[in-house]
Amino acid sequence: MDRPVFTHTLTAAPEHIDELGHVNNAVWVQWIQEVAIGHWEAAAPTELKEEVFWVVTRHEIDYLRPLHAGESVTARTWIDAEVKGARSVRHMEFVADGKVHVRAATAWAMIDKGSSRPARVRERHIAPFRAAHD
Repeated sequence: MDRPVFTHTLTAAPEHIDELGHVNNAVWVQWIQEVAIGHWEAAAPTELKEEVFWVVTRHEIDYLRPLHAGESVTARTWIDAEVKGARSVRHMEFVADGKVHVRAATAWAMIDKGSSRPARVRERHIAPFRAAHD
């Protein structure tokens, strides 16, 4: 993979399973958020965390394969090289046994903590995420 990637492994617990016997779609959304926050916590310096936070503006999710109780997936996430105004897109793949189970693209808006308003994403805001964190 030629882009900087952050990884995080998740395991399906019984409470994640729906009536069809696989991880519920709502759990995948929770995991998307958990992995994104994990990447933020791992990569962002303290001063950046004190200055801004991110909110989701859009999810696009492809559910490709089921995941069952006790099975684990590794989430791989990275951000687009291009940002627009206050918006950045984060991509994610959940992979098990070499196969992608879920693929997602989530648009995030950066919010200034002082004003509670969207703030233009600058290079210093995304530079920490351009380095690999495996």
